Amino acid sequence: MSATLPPQARPTAGTHIAYRDAAAGEVALTTDYVVVGSGAGGAIAAVTLARAGHRVCLVEAGAWRMPEDYPSSALGFMREMMVDWGSAVAMGRSLKPIVQARTMGGSCVINSAIVVRTPGDILHEWRDDHGLGDVFTDENMGAAMDAIESELQVEETNHARFGQTAQKMLDVMAGRQLEVHRIHRNVKGCRGVNQCLQGCRNGAKRSPNLQWIPELLERGQTVLSCAPVERVRIEGGRAVGVAGRFVHPSTRQRGARFVVSAARGVLLAASATGTAPLLQKSGYKHRALGHYWRGHPGAGTMAVYDEPMDMHQGPSQAVASIHHRRDIGIKLEHLSLPLELIAGRVSGAGRGLVRKLETARHTAMWVTAVRADAVGRVKAGPFGPVVSYKMTRKDMERLRAGTAMLARFHFEAGARRVRPGVVGLPAEIGPDEVGLLDDAPLDPRRWTCVVTHLFGGAVAGSDAKRSVVGADLHVRGVRGLHVVDAAVLPTTLGVNPQHTIMAVSKITAERLANSAA
Repeated sequence: MSATLPPQARPTAGTHIAYRDAAAGEVALTTDYVVVGSGAGGAIAAVTLARAGHRVCLVEAGAWRMPEDYPSSALGFMREMMVDWGSAVAMGRSLKPIVQARTMGGSCVINSAIVVRTPGDILHEWRDDHGLGDVFTDENMGAAMDAIESELQVEETNHARFGQTAQKMLDVMAGRQLEVHRIHRNVKGCRGVNQCLQGCRNGAKRSPNLQWIPELLERGQTVLSCAPVERVRIEGGRAVGVAGRFVHPSTRQRGARFVVSAARGVLLAASATGTAPLLQKSGYKHRALGHYWRGHPGAGTMAVYDEPMDMHQGPSQAVASIHHRRDIGIKLEHLSLPLELIAGRVSGAGRGLVRKLETARHTAMWVTAVRADAVGRVKAGPFGPVVSYKMTRKDMERLRAGTAMLARFHFEAGARRVRPGVVGLPAEIGPDEVGLLDDAPLDPRRWTCVVTHLFGGAVAGSDAKRSVVGADLHVRGVRGLHVVDAAVLPTTLGVNPQHTIMAVSKITAERLANSAA
């Protein structure tokens, strides 16, 4: 069980309770606030309340691993740090994998540490269309993001750590005079070894399990890990705590029950796939619950070059472009994959697959992420959350446009051939065949596509019929109940959401910290 514990050398005044066997009996705790989830929203909410002098208990379904305990392979991180081996999917006309972690620190542990400030047009949309202008103002969000960037030591990606595949993208897009930039990331001392997606074993990424969770313990607070919450306890129209049962991170053995009573309130940060189903299982009812679920579906465009690209060098992501975020609705970015994921991305089997993998050192991948119009739904199912999500024709046109664009950029950068990953097209195309992508089929079943950057399910807004959370940041009809993760965001962003989630959560927690009981 050492992988579930923080370093024993760290001095703490608080309590960390990991898995408890059923024979140990029920764990009963009392606090001011209980926070469910330790990712981008939950961790900063918990530490903000603790800094204000409140007693806080943070409850996380996953195990607490420190960098020396992170898996060294992609297979390992899928097994140990993702929900059900990463088998979660969004179901529609096609099945799209959902990229999401279950570990202390949430998906921040396995993301590329990308920090992007909330675009101004998004805040104006929240103000004009969702009635949130009094809370999430440019000034409030700006101040929150300034503070977060300072704490997380956000810096522009070091050019010396770039890697060749990122440099190629930067050069070709800058040559076309398109907006392109080095990504800002919450890292300090990046060594450029492309371990971002399985957790940075060098400890450079300032994820919540390194930044804010230890501070909770130093402030005398309580942290539970391996502790999935089964329901929010609601009595007399007020949230009074949570209940659940420990689950062993390796054997999945169910352990002791736990009950956390909260005198002041419950903050939910169980993710865009977890918060709405948890409210459902807790008996909460609202016509908008589980609705308005959104994401950024994306697909990679791989290319083979004569010279080595060496995707194992550099961070997983270092360069991006939002040039077409508003006119087309896409974001373009470089993404370096570990070898195991390259093997799952290329076609073929046996000797054919081996021949393609022999080109791995010469392979580069750039990605199109779509700010999709599609609106789905998430609900509780017998074996976990069920997500229904169908990309629109316009979304598929955006994906196709971005893929064709990136293929042309690859050839301009000197690629010998491109692997589009679209059923019905050749597995590899040359420069004279790139026009095939302009007419590629729009059936989502033909595309190798995943969904990242998840939003909604318990959205905020002033319209009582369309929003679960009111403009006063309370879950409608339940006192002392709040949502502080991506589930509360009423729209997609067109950029990476980690920073926005943190800022929204910080503002909400600060308001609670300064309010009367």
